[in-house]
Amino acid sequence: MIDLSKCSAASPLVHTVEADPGVFWSKEMHVAIDAPPDHDTNPRPEATWPSADLRTGLCGVVSPRVIALPGGGFRMYYSQILPRPGFPAGANDYDNASTRILSAWSQDGKSWVPEPGVRLSPQEGGAGEFRVVSSEVVPIGDGQRLRMYFECCEGSQAVTNTIRSAASLDGLKWVMDPGVRVESEGHNYASPRIVFLDDGRCRMYLFDRGLGIISLLSHDGLEFHQEPGLRIAQDGPYDSLCAFASEIVRVAGAGYVMYYAGYSQVLESSASRADILRAVSADGLTWKKEAEPVIAPGPGGWDAAKASEMCLIRLPGALNESAGYRMFYEACDGTASNARGVWRIAAAYS
Repeated sequence: MIDLSKCSAASPLVHTVEADPGVFWSKEMHVAIDAPPDHDTNPRPEATWPSADLRTGLCGVVSPRVIALPGGGFRMYYSQILPRPGFPAGANDYDNASTRILSAWSQDGKSWVPEPGVRLSPQEGGAGEFRVVSSEVVPIGDGQRLRMYFECCEGSQAVTNTIRSAASLDGLKWVMDPGVRVESEGHNYASPRIVFLDDGRCRMYLFDRGLGIISLLSHDGLEFHQEPGLRIAQDGPYDSLCAFASEIVRVAGAGYVMYYAGYSQVLESSASRADILRAVSADGLTWKKEAEPVIAPGPGGWDAAKASEMCLIRLPGALNESAGYRMFYEACDGTASNARGVWRIAAAYS
């Protein structure tokens, strides 16, 4: 959670909350951001469509990240999945799809209006015709600028990829930072998340495909060094295939709470399911997993097959110990083969 309404600087205050968001979440009955319909596979960034338009999973929207803005309101960054030339299956063939990073604005954190313009195209981000995904936007220094960390993937999820970054004065126009933030031959990284520490450093939580969630430290937000060990291992009943996309808040006087996405195998099926899971930590390094998901897929609806990568905001006006929260997450309805289908951004509240 990045809350610039409390503090616009690169400080632990942007993640700090007074009340634990908890384990009980109620799903909302509307979609925050919908996927483009099948008839519009080259959409304008600001386009919206009737909910009844046909969608079979050619296009999708995933990876919501929301910042609370200093002057009020919210901006959501998300990745829009589109078919790549020569690969008409689009999001249903994700490894061969293309994505770009877009944004939407909301005054109340509930109703969202897509904004004109592309925040970052795959070409600008170094991914060619493939994918820039999982944008994490945080303040730099005293908060005069923002930095976006993102996954840059020039091929399938099996190939070596990089975590890169870009900077912005207004959150809309982004200029690439020189070099690469994280890269290691044979590793595929995803879903970077930043937490600011009391000593001025920042910690990046990062999915290392095949292993789980790792962490890295940086003094300047540009050069990162991996810390020993795993933060979250892929060793539970709900994250045996994949543990990724951490969302971390610091509860005042009570350590850290992490929500993360876990993939596991569906019994007697080749398909997988995704749940939103939770863990707690006193120091941000050693984490204890909760036994059960906080949000499970279905039954039916937007997330009939998968409830995955998420982010949190405090509800407007919720500033005390009885604070309420809204969670945005990527949801897949399972209407295509192998439990895929239409990916949308759904919401729940606590």
